[in-house]
Amino acid sequence: MALQGRSPSARTRTERRNVLLAGYRPLPGVHDELIGRDGQVRPQWEPFLAEWCALSPEELIQRFGLADRHVHDTGVSYRVHGDLDGQDLTAGERAWPLSHVPLVITGAEWATIAAGVAQRAHLLGTLLDDIYGPGEMIANGLLPASVVTGSADYLRPLQGAPGGGALQLYAADLGRGPDGRWWVLQDRTQAPSGTGYALENRLALSRAFPDMFRTMNIERLAAFFQGFRAGLVASSKRVEPRICLLTPGPLNESYFEQTYLARYLGFLLVEGGDLIMREGRVHVRTIAGLKRADVIWRRIDGDFADPLELNAHSALGVAGLVQAVRQGSVHIANGLGSGVVEARALMGFLPALGEKLLGEEMILPNVATWWCGQPRERAAVLDRLDEMSIAPAFRSAGGGLDTGPVVAADLPPRERDALRARIEARGMDYVGQEVVRLSTTPVFQNGHLEPRPMTLRVFAANTPDGWKVMPGGFCRISDEPDARAVSMRSGVRSSDVWVTSDAPVEQVTLLPTADRITIRRVTGTLPSRAADNLFWLGRYLERTEATLRLVRALLGRLIDADVTNPARPDTVRRLANILVAWGAAPNAKGLASKGRGPAVGKVSPALAQATAALYDAAEYGSARANVGEARRTASVIRERLSIDAWRLFGDLLRQLTLEPGRQPSEGEVYEVADRALKTLAAFSGLSQENMVRGPGWRFLDIGRRIERGIATCRFARHFAETTAPSDGLDALLDLTDSQITYRSRYMVGASLQPVLDLVMLDPYNPRSVAFQVDRLDTEIRDLPSLTEDGMLEAPRRLILKLAAECRTAEASRLDRASILLFEQLLMGVSSAIADRYFLQNSGPEGSRLTGIA
Repeated sequence: MALQGRSPSARTRTERRNVLLAGYRPLPGVHDELIGRDGQVRPQWEPFLAEWCALSPEELIQRFGLADRHVHDTGVSYRVHGDLDGQDLTAGERAWPLSHVPLVITGAEWATIAAGVAQRAHLLGTLLDDIYGPGEMIANGLLPASVVTGSADYLRPLQGAPGGGALQLYAADLGRGPDGRWWVLQDRTQAPSGTGYALENRLALSRAFPDMFRTMNIERLAAFFQGFRAGLVASSKRVEPRICLLTPGPLNESYFEQTYLARYLGFLLVEGGDLIMREGRVHVRTIAGLKRADVIWRRIDGDFADPLELNAHSALGVAGLVQAVRQGSVHIANGLGSGVVEARALMGFLPALGEKLLGEEMILPNVATWWCGQPRERAAVLDRLDEMSIAPAFRSAGGGLDTGPVVAADLPPRERDALRARIEARGMDYVGQEVVRLSTTPVFQNGHLEPRPMTLRVFAANTPDGWKVMPGGFCRISDEPDARAVSMRSGVRSSDVWVTSDAPVEQVTLLPTADRITIRRVTGTLPSRAADNLFWLGRYLERTEATLRLVRALLGRLIDADVTNPARPDTVRRLANILVAWGAAPNAKGLASKGRGPAVGKVSPALAQATAALYDAAEYGSARANVGEARRTASVIRERLSIDAWRLFGDLLRQLTLEPGRQPSEGEVYEVADRALKTLAAFSGLSQENMVRGPGWRFLDIGRRIERGIATCRFARHFAETTAPSDGLDALLDLTDSQITYRSRYMVGASLQPVLDLVMLDPYNPRSVAFQVDRLDTEIRDLPSLTEDGMLEAPRRLILKLAAECRTAEASRLDRASILLFEQLLMGVSSAIADRYFLQNSGPEGSRLTGIA
């Protein structure tokens, strides 16, 4: 007998179909993507429904779980403007709201959409060339000058510059009217977002429903990205250009997408501080000196790109970038001034401009728009105000519409009168648009399908073969059944767009053909900012491990209360004191202020301190706080970390989260610390076995080695005294994970000199200070040098000095002062590395042009 859901009978399929469609009622007066006017399912949806109905409800939920886990495990997220909580880079991140039901469109219908979007991209690109070039459209009266100059996105310094408004990537937000025709709701030319999210939607649903992609012949997306990348390469003057994706940084709403695209396309993710102008060219600050940037795909607004000639308050751009554009030494995609054609004020003029510039009628009309900067149009809008949607004519035009378009009829009388007065006083800031009734598409809700309004974002890329349109895009779906506009905010979902083909779809990959591959063994340029974050990621992870080992050692001694060992209380006290000194746990006074003193619930101070050191994010040295810092640091270099590595941060945070008001037992705290150490060991294994031994791995390893060496020195200073009891030395061996090695070498209990030699000077013990120094010597030696005079740079000089100290020291002569010297030398190596390789070094070394490529 066949398993339920594997080979269901026709009757079972029909029953499931009836459940899915039960109560599905298209909204009156709107087009529905699933159900036609005759009340029947549209033909392109039939294969989809057939595949869904072959799955039992349990199997369907399981498939949804696969897609949701992909979103969760890969960290697909976005941020709504205003979500940021202080400077916590992970606060305010929202999981990507994936809808499990795609939008299905036939290939024949998509051909019309693609032709219309490509035509519109071509028109806007041609118009930009005219605006920043001869200005014939304004001179001939086809375009009012104030539609251009009234926009904050018109950048006067780019006038006459080659490629000042060059359009490389374009996006159109489309809506389908009641008659089934697609309309352009808005143009996106400034820095269009969403291509990465469209790709993630596709990956998530393809994981959930792999068979559907084969049986329904869904068009692939890789060819679009291949063409986009080829277009950027062709725009450069070098055969193998260095292409940078310029991001506003991790606080940006779509930062995840930017890191994802940089990794997927092989581009260098940079922030404004990573770039610098030298001799009329843009360079990337790297650990090997300044490296030329040939192409910059910007994701920042154009007026923020150059504080020297554009927005003086910007901290996101590069001083002198406009001059580099004028000289043609760098290609910017999209051009810095390209945002000027995003203005809604322009939409009413595009039909006439299309006939003039292209000699063609627009395949996809835009929603009817009247710019109130013209007397006749303003009067028409005011006469029909209750029938209009009123929107800002330009980005950041203000005028009380900062939240976007409003339907005038929905406003209270006082607000509607105030809006009318503002339009009468300064009409150029407003447009009136026809109120759009969006079409609906199905979503899965409460076990069946329901219609919800949606908009469709479609992308076009300027490739060497002309404009190429992504065969898909992404759909934004409102949870409100009467929504008339949809944006990525609370209550909105995103779905994949499936364009079907009548024939099997050709498999396309981003990899070049074998005869065109240039073999290389180096990952590429490492910006100084990325090196800095990798270095500190290593240090935060090692600090977390040290704190966890302290907690585990402390709790192990509390649980094993050896009353025959008179030194046990002193060891517990010392371990707790280290936690307090490290800022991982409060002292006795702090415990009392937090209600965790010994009088509260009969909890011992040591257990309360261990609990705080594990869970309390308010204690800056706690394991929870350090994992948070590690994740924050990793979020800035997300494009350089694997999905498995990123998933481990989430696992650690979950393990180190305690329900408010609950006091775990000694055994529970011990077990959590032990599990967290195992998770950290998994990350160490990933970095050791999976990361290429390039500069990025070296800085991660250098950070870990320095922090481990410092922690070992501090442990030794606290426990390896001349009169140290064996229990304290046992604790030192536990903290440095050296118990097994010691016991295999010595048949006696812990003794001071053998313990000191093992944890401080033994080059064969991977936990010793000497071992860390040897590894640091190797890693620092292999880092690039800025000078070619044969002289040692500061980090190398210091590490050689420290290595000599380790190799010549004797355990019998080690005391607190000599151990402190080792610790201070390690801290000096850290400072020297920061001064030499990281961005705060803006002095003579940082500005040299040695090694420019």
